[in-house]
Amino acid sequence: MPEKNNSVKQFSELVNILGTSTKTNDKLDALSNFFATANDKDKVWVIALFSGRRPKRAVNSTQLQNWCIELTNLPQWLFEESYHTVGDLAETIALLLPENISSQHSNTLHYYLEQLIVIEKQDESIKKKFIQDCWREMNTEERFVFNKLITGGFRIGVSQQTMVNALAKTTNLSSSVIAHRISGNWDPITTSFEQLTSEKISSVDYSKPYPFYLAYALDEDFTTLNNPKEWQAEWKWDGIRGQIIKRNGELFVWSRGEELMTEKFPEYHLLKDLLQDGTSLDGEIIVLSKSASDNIDFMPLPFAALQTRIGRKNITKKQLTEAPISFVAYDLLEINGEDYRERTMTERREALEKIVKNVNNPVLKISPIVEFETWDQLSTIREKSRELGSEGIMLKRKNSIYQVGRKRGDWWKWKIDPLVIDAVMIYAMKGHGRRSNLYTDYTFAVKDGDKLTSFAKAYSGLTDEEFAQVDNFVKRNSIEKFGPVRTVKPELVFEIAFEGIAASNRHKSGLALRFPRINRWRKDKKVDEINTLDDLKKMLEQYGK
Repeated sequence: MPEKNNSVKQFSELVNILGTSTKTNDKLDALSNFFATANDKDKVWVIALFSGRRPKRAVNSTQLQNWCIELTNLPQWLFEESYHTVGDLAETIALLLPENISSQHSNTLHYYLEQLIVIEKQDESIKKKFIQDCWREMNTEERFVFNKLITGGFRIGVSQQTMVNALAKTTNLSSSVIAHRISGNWDPITTSFEQLTSEKISSVDYSKPYPFYLAYALDEDFTTLNNPKEWQAEWKWDGIRGQIIKRNGELFVWSRGEELMTEKFPEYHLLKDLLQDGTSLDGEIIVLSKSASDNIDFMPLPFAALQTRIGRKNITKKQLTEAPISFVAYDLLEINGEDYRERTMTERREALEKIVKNVNNPVLKISPIVEFETWDQLSTIREKSRELGSEGIMLKRKNSIYQVGRKRGDWWKWKIDPLVIDAVMIYAMKGHGRRSNLYTDYTFAVKDGDKLTSFAKAYSGLTDEEFAQVDNFVKRNSIEKFGPVRTVKPELVFEIAFEGIAASNRHKSGLALRFPRINRWRKDKKVDEINTLDDLKKMLEQYGK
């Protein structure tokens, strides 16, 4: 029999606080209270959920929709209209199902999650009975959270660092040790809370990566960083942040998102013989094209080239040839099995240079140091970033240690200004989470002769007040309706910013933008003043590869 104490209600209350509070301390207190009072299995699952370890989806959206319609006896069109109005499937179902006020029979969080894993490969009839029985025993708030566990659609504004700090408040471990413990490839079903938080480690996971140290954007006058000689400058690369680890005779490749990617990049396999045991390198997974210049002996290809390799189980010989992968190392976290993170940047760099030199293979490169004497000189160098395939400059204090998470003060990213284009909004969809009742997801177009051609989608960059104004415009100026999408009068002009541009056969415009977002609302411009598809193609010629 599943446990009845510490029901999923406790987790739903936690989710409500994390999803509605805007204060970090409130979120920290809520998580700390949960870790202090919940049962250990539920604690493990919360750590897993908030660090990206969700179970495989057992039920699809159509099934959830049909089973809800069956219980509520609603016509299909009314359910769909409700869904389009609410904008979130999990919330729509939770609101439509008859209210169950008592909710005295709901089970623990880990019971539901583990049952979802059990039913994943079972017949639809078994899945249907389990889901509908769960709905019957929950109240609206619990159903919403339960549905989110199924759909995997949590968008909760809590960082992994906040969760780590909350665990540190309720255990005897430091936040850096906890961050390391909860990283890597562990299973919430077979891993106990004690294993994650005990002062003694019961077993060794040779694959476990270190938590990544992240830089803050330099949004202040760089001269406030004082003496330039205290800083190391490097190029900022646009690839996949990763770690390469060699331990116990095995090689492991991790992404920053804690995805084990060893088999996706066979080029790295030779490093198993070239790196010594007990080595962990931090760097960038990137596609390089040989191209000498004054400052750098290699040229990265656009991120689009790397995308041809991501998500593929089988890599073809053609892909290996057209998109050869290298690892551009810029930090050393472990050497000879010794944690090197408390050493200074200068010490780590010296040791890293020796490792790369000894490997002596083009699959492993070291990120070049950008030499400069003054801040003005570095500013001039930074302007050449895009032509070198870089996003800008990284600044790292030479005496800094390798910290955990995003910390201010020692590591800064000084990115180049984005590319921008003026475009008109032509489609709108409702957002998610707290914006599920507003039209906040937009599609933009540029002029293409006498017609408009869509080229990008964006859902960030406006203030809450501006989103509300655009939402009002969409509701008053909708032309057509295609499910959740509204076609709107092409009248609102926005400046769209993006980091890069590449040719694409998958897009109507023939182009794909890197990180498009709304830069500003151009209320001063009319539709006939927006940019053209030819303008974008010229950008492709100049900045694309």
